[in-house]
Amino acid sequence: MTDTHQQHGEYKVVGGKLVVVDLHTDLDPRIHPREAKITAASVNGDFFLEPDEALGSLNAALIGLPTRATREEIAESVRAQLPAEAQMFGFDEYAIATAVRRALGHATRWEDHDWEVMPAVQLPVEMHVALDQVLTEEVGRGNRPPLMRMWDYSGRAVVIGSFQSLANEVDSEAAQRMGATVVRRITGGGAMYMDEGSFVTYSLSVPASLVDGLSFADSYPFLDAWAMEALTSIGITASYKPLNDIVSTEGKIGGAAQKRLASGGMVHHVTMSYDMNADDMLQVLRIGREKISDKGITSAAKRVDPLRSQTGLARAEILDAFVQTFATKYGARVAEIRPEELARAEQLVQEKFSTQEWTARVP
Repeated sequence: MTDTHQQHGEYKVVGGKLVVVDLHTDLDPRIHPREAKITAASVNGDFFLEPDEALGSLNAALIGLPTRATREEIAESVRAQLPAEAQMFGFDEYAIATAVRRALGHATRWEDHDWEVMPAVQLPVEMHVALDQVLTEEVGRGNRPPLMRMWDYSGRAVVIGSFQSLANEVDSEAAQRMGATVVRRITGGGAMYMDEGSFVTYSLSVPASLVDGLSFADSYPFLDAWAMEALTSIGITASYKPLNDIVSTEGKIGGAAQKRLASGGMVHHVTMSYDMNADDMLQVLRIGREKISDKGITSAAKRVDPLRSQTGLARAEILDAFVQTFATKYGARVAEIRPEELARAEQLVQEKFSTQEWTARVP
């Protein structure tokens, strides 16, 4: 007689509805992962679906799928089974896929992890980008809990994205003249000009299972939902402008970037402008017309509206709001960077992040 196993998964669409799946599988996937299949399925939640009969098609789409099915395979099965006239409101086939992957143990939820939060510690900017790699590798290997880490830095810096051209993005002579350290990070995205006390930056080092089943586009607002709450707590109503801009009614606040590592970890970081010297920024960064062509503005200096002007709060108060919001929402305990992690980051600074070979890897 074949055993059956019941499994339950939930996914709340960011800005949408709750999707729940209850599954039965014919074999325990922990023992026979390559052979197990879904034998019964119930998709439910507070979403809207028309016509009513289409719910049966959603359930049928999951039956017979291997428990190792990928996000795309699950979504494709749902699309194939769903009647042409059917309409889903507040969810889609990828939301179902995420809930299924969670039910089958491939994806995790925030509450499945013990979280740490690290308040801002002033370190050289090269150490911050190195720590993004070190801490995320450790999280991916299961050697430390996932965490949110605030940045702090003295002096001036330019942090460019992993794939940006150094010459196209940075006026190196101006950076040298102004004493700005230029560093390349491991994530993609655009260049950041960081003057002392002028920015609010945090990094999330998480297991990739937390975003399993999510597209890159969906993972951004998913990982920063808590930060939107932190901004609300200081009087700012913010939202995502795809792919990675965070905006309020007053203008752009900041941007995010990510990278998934081979260790199974993922780093996601956000930089928001607290205060901005547009003249200094434009001396160092080469921001051309094409860069801002889809922003609805004519001047790069008008792209960003800093948190200071929007809130009137001291930067320390804003940093504290982010730490407290994260700690409260996820039950995170305050922690420090471990000595061996600092030592490894220092080694990476010497071998990688302070070298011209890395900084100018895209000349």
